[in-house]
Amino acid sequence: MASTVGVIFSSLNEENIPELTKMRSVGSIPYGGRYRLVDFALSNMVNSGITTVGMITKNNYQSLMDHLGSGKYWDLARKEGGLILLPPYSGVSETLYKNRLEALKGATAFLKKAKEDFVVLADSDAVYKLDYSKVIEFHQQKNADITMIYHEHEVKKSHYYMTFDTDVEGRITGLEINPSSTGIKKNYINVMVARTSFLLRLIQNAIQHGYTSFGKDILSPGVNTLNMYGYKLDGYYANIDSLASYFKSNLDLLNKNIRTEIFGDRDVYTKVNDSAPAKFTSTAKVKNSLISDGCLIEGTVENCILFRGVKIGKGSVVKNCILLTEDIVGENCNLAYVVSDKDSVIRNNRVLAGCELQPYFINKGSLI
Repeated sequence: MASTVGVIFSSLNEENIPELTKMRSVGSIPYGGRYRLVDFALSNMVNSGITTVGMITKNNYQSLMDHLGSGKYWDLARKEGGLILLPPYSGVSETLYKNRLEALKGATAFLKKAKEDFVVLADSDAVYKLDYSKVIEFHQQKNADITMIYHEHEVKKSHYYMTFDTDVEGRITGLEINPSSTGIKKNYINVMVARTSFLLRLIQNAIQHGYTSFGKDILSPGVNTLNMYGYKLDGYYANIDSLASYFKSNLDLLNKNIRTEIFGDRDVYTKVNDSAPAKFTSTAKVKNSLISDGCLIEGTVENCILFRGVKIGKGSVVKNCILLTEDIVGENCNLAYVVSDKDSVIRNNRVLAGCELQPYFINKGSLI
């Protein structure tokens, strides 16, 4: 693959899922029993041969830093390149960036220093698998200025969204932001490829003209002035843009086919935490669940994702729930459609229930 540098936005769109981003960035949201959301974007880059990755931080990034460390679990602890944490400033002043364009302005020094010919920009709020080397090859074949990755699915209207149309060659012929029409469309997944030098010119031009939006001021008018192409992402894709989508995507992992697609042929790397194996007592009943190391199960667990160190007391029935690290469920409780942040304690004889579209959420460190 041509020499490529990666840039990951770790904190964009955090307003979409405030329940889980009060104390952490989007990228450090726990997922699937042992991972963080940033692991997927980062692993895609590493598996594609990208060895220099800039991670754009913002606020609440302590847990992200704890998780990433030196980058050794992704083979990015290197003397040259590797994993580089970028400051959360807009580049214009010492204030925190407010959007994607300001974040890129703040990353200009990193991009100017990069020796790589191409750059991959990716958000950290989605779960998917993608070989960027194939995208770079497509980008070069089309002699594109920008290649935008898309996935075909039903349009969402809850948040900022971008869809586009392409001709038979894949060139983007029309682009809509927050489209009014519904149906299956080509949805931009906030992953794009460009030449590093070209992206720097775009950023410089944006500064000179006082642009404030990467989508509205650059991509939308670029349909007519730039050589922009769309690259289709096939297979599983989940955008974590609400508590409901977080809940659904986690429980999707209970489907063996989806689990194999995400974790099968290419590794998803994450920080390794050594724990004792999960313990199941004689009263435990477990069905179709992912149980992490260090858990103690004495009750009934069905269709659940349990992170490390979760304890389920005798007589308790827990169904369709996601319980994060070190959560404790007492005896004779009944939980259904619950998402519980880490270090929470649910005392004996409690009954808590939500639904698939609106799970019952428990804040970090709560006592119920």
